[in-house]
Amino acid sequence: MSNAFYIPSLNLMGAGCLADAVKTIESHGFQKALIVTDGVLNKMGAVNKLTTLLDEAQVAAVVYDETKPNPTIENVNDGLALLKEHGCDCVISFGGGSPHDCAKGIALLATNGGEIKDYEGVDVSIKPQLPLIAINTTAGTASEMTRFCIITDEARHIKMAIVDKNVTPIVSVNDPELMLAKPASLTAATGMDALTHAIEAFVSIAATPVTDASAIKAIEMIQANLREAVANGDNLEARDNMAYAQFMAGMAFNNASLGYVHAIAHQLGGFYDLPHGVCNAVLLPHVQQYNAQVAPARLTDVARAMGVDTTGMSDEQAADAGLDAIRQLSKDVSIPAGLEELGVKRDDFDVLAANALKDACGFTNPKQATHDEIIGILAAAL
Repeated sequence: MSNAFYIPSLNLMGAGCLADAVKTIESHGFQKALIVTDGVLNKMGAVNKLTTLLDEAQVAAVVYDETKPNPTIENVNDGLALLKEHGCDCVISFGGGSPHDCAKGIALLATNGGEIKDYEGVDVSIKPQLPLIAINTTAGTASEMTRFCIITDEARHIKMAIVDKNVTPIVSVNDPELMLAKPASLTAATGMDALTHAIEAFVSIAATPVTDASAIKAIEMIQANLREAVANGDNLEARDNMAYAQFMAGMAFNNASLGYVHAIAHQLGGFYDLPHGVCNAVLLPHVQQYNAQVAPARLTDVARAMGVDTTGMSDEQAADAGLDAIRQLSKDVSIPAGLEELGVKRDDFDVLAANALKDACGFTNPKQATHDEIIGILAAAL
């Protein structure tokens, strides 16, 4: 069996690398960029740092800042209309996973045409997207470097998973200076999203030695740095370490894919419009408890990466101890204890489970679940 490894061709890391990103944009000869971001980042003035540097490099820019936390088909269409109106030759996403995913949808349609729902699934598109430079402002989703694009279809109340090599940005940018002073709740949710990426990739049936190395290192760094990043948002070292950790988690899941945490979380996000990272954090220990039936040895490695001393423990005991460590980290960064706190209702389990089983992320889970088993996981997480 052959394995592919996907990653942007250039990945800029470290404090101050935003300036290097703009030099790279200039060197490509791009004339006019569509900047895809959200209203909060624009109002805060964060986008001004980028537009000032672009002005100095004589690269024109137009800003689309209406991306929702769970970006929609309408967001993609509106951004695309702005891109066409101004004749933009590249797209720059600026923010967290939401602007990156929205920008991927826009850039893909700019060259391939049609509607974004035409590309749901794996590698449906034919042409490379319009060049996309993804500038990250949160340490979590790794969308700045992946081939995953998640767009909400509001009419169907679902999140569409577009997994396509053609939505991979040409450049990813992780400047921790852009991550300073982000709210603690956002830092916690995105950090737990990254932990979920790493753990799901590590227990995935598509894992390879390369993704394993990335996943385990990511888990170790998140365990060591997330609490500090949440408690002290201006700690540049913690922010930088979390940026590297989420990037490595991205390397892992971009190539080994994910599992039922994401398959279920996508349904919760699409159905109730809930924050993705929080859904992942709540579901993570419950799905891994289910996976422990078939992957206790893998979860023992996860436990060690979470700082658990597994000496003298069986794999089953070590896996349980690792799940306790995950729960403790969630608690320490103030993640809600259960789905009920988020407004999830038992009456909706049936439709949530049915849709979760169709989500491409679940196909690489180490144990394939029945409809009733997914309902069982939801009930345990409630």
